[in-house]
Amino acid sequence: MAVKVRLSLAVLAFSLLALCVGIAKANKDLELKVCEHQCKEQLGYDEREVEKCLRDCTEEHFRRKEERERETRGTEEEDDDEWRSFTVDPAKKKLGQCLEECQRQERGKQKSLCRLRCQEKYEREPGREEEGNMEEKEEAGNPYVFEDRHLKSEVETEHGRVRVLQKFTKKSKLLRGLENIRVAIIEANPQTFIAPTHLDAGFVLFVAKGRGAITLIHEEDKQTFNLERGDVFGVPAGTTFYMVNKDENEKLRVAKILWTVNLPGNFKAFHGAGGEDAESFFRAFSWELLEAALKTDRGRLERIFKQQQGGIVKASKEQIQALGHGEEGGHGGGGLWPFPTGGSSGPFNIFDKGPVKRNNYGQLFEAKPKDSEQLRDLDLIVSLANITRGSMAGPYYNSKATMISIVLEGEGYFEMACPRDSSSGSSMGYIESEGSRRGKGGQTYQKTSSRLSRNSVFIVPAGHPVATVASENSNLEVLCFEVYAKGNVRYPLAGKWNVIGEMDREAKELAYGVPAKEVDQIFGKQQEEFFFPGPRRQRREGRAYA
Repeated sequence: MAVKVRLSLAVLAFSLLALCVGIAKANKDLELKVCEHQCKEQLGYDEREVEKCLRDCTEEHFRRKEERERETRGTEEEDDDEWRSFTVDPAKKKLGQCLEECQRQERGKQKSLCRLRCQEKYEREPGREEEGNMEEKEEAGNPYVFEDRHLKSEVETEHGRVRVLQKFTKKSKLLRGLENIRVAIIEANPQTFIAPTHLDAGFVLFVAKGRGAITLIHEEDKQTFNLERGDVFGVPAGTTFYMVNKDENEKLRVAKILWTVNLPGNFKAFHGAGGEDAESFFRAFSWELLEAALKTDRGRLERIFKQQQGGIVKASKEQIQALGHGEEGGHGGGGLWPFPTGGSSGPFNIFDKGPVKRNNYGQLFEAKPKDSEQLRDLDLIVSLANITRGSMAGPYYNSKATMISIVLEGEGYFEMACPRDSSSGSSMGYIESEGSRRGKGGQTYQKTSSRLSRNSVFIVPAGHPVATVASENSNLEVLCFEVYAKGNVRYPLAGKWNVIGEMDREAKELAYGVPAKEVDQIFGKQQEEFFFPGPRRQRREGRAYA
């Protein structure tokens, strides 16, 4: 009986010891989780500060862990058991190997940083060990295409709305080159007023539809400019602006491309007046401070800043006329961007120069950096393609510019050739297996494609061959903001002046393995330029391909 009692006590003591060890370990892990949680909560959307804070948490966690282990074991050699324990689970094998390497080669703080890098690399997505897989933790689907649902309303009233496209890098790390760029669309009903705002981002707007006016307040100057379809206009970061829709019947629709100045890819709107959809930033200050700054008692301040007007409101005809009395045209000298003279040259219209490409199958209008100081400083091309129904633009590619394309009207689809690194298995594009083309050198090319409709946004990186096709039912109108455009060349791959047609005879024969005459017969047959009949139109018109 005594033996049984002693045995039971031993088992109980062992169980309590195991429980205590488990609780201690859980508490240590909880300390790290609490620290990480506080980093994310207290630092808001400052991604760089959050990342630094998380790194400090991990370093401190490992430092305390090492101290506890030295106290209980007395030697660092026994630590190897911890690293080897990771290798029991095959899914953690590489993590264990990485941590073992840190244990052998690094010391002190460097050891903690080494361990942190191991965890970031192999624990971000459990069970998925390849770095390429871990990077693709973003949204599934075509990384180059954004739909209407990806536009989030930042301001919305019964009279209009302002919608902002999600960050490009949230969709895919393939779009890291656009990390600092955002896209927004403004829609305002007839005879409405868009309340004063300033942004921690500069932007260029394009008037896609309607007539309006924009007022800018820069330093001690106030300037108002009329806007009409086709106008392009730049507004620097921090400039207070407000707009009106002057038309009595038509909506005002404006597309914007923005460059953030505080945090990459993040920007905020600061509303002075506030309303039911956005609070006034003045409300963030204490009433005592506002009373002193504005020399006004609190009662009157509360009455003004508690008004619920809204970000987009209806205005009377007289108010619209007063607010919309701007400068017409505005194509003079000087420039608000980037403030060389303190004045603004105002908007310029993309239709003024006429189309740079035109035939029965479409028209292309564009403004290049050499055409405008605003565009030159931003390294930006703005172009508008109107593709006739059943027709297509391209294929072609840009040498340097990345295209951010917004469908303004119509429907259709696009196809793009994306390279795929077959040696590593990683893809640079959205893969459709039936579209791959493999060369002996291991390089493959995959077809990226998607249907397009109003408000679709699709990205075409530099060097990627692309073609856009309008549906049989309507023209397709596509606005393109082409960034990093300095020195860009648009290279056609079909029709007049296509790249292959311009090659030497010997180069054609050596490259394609057939007589140059046969290459010329293929690439020289299409006599149109840039815009061509689309696949279905070709068949409908009974064109022969022999």
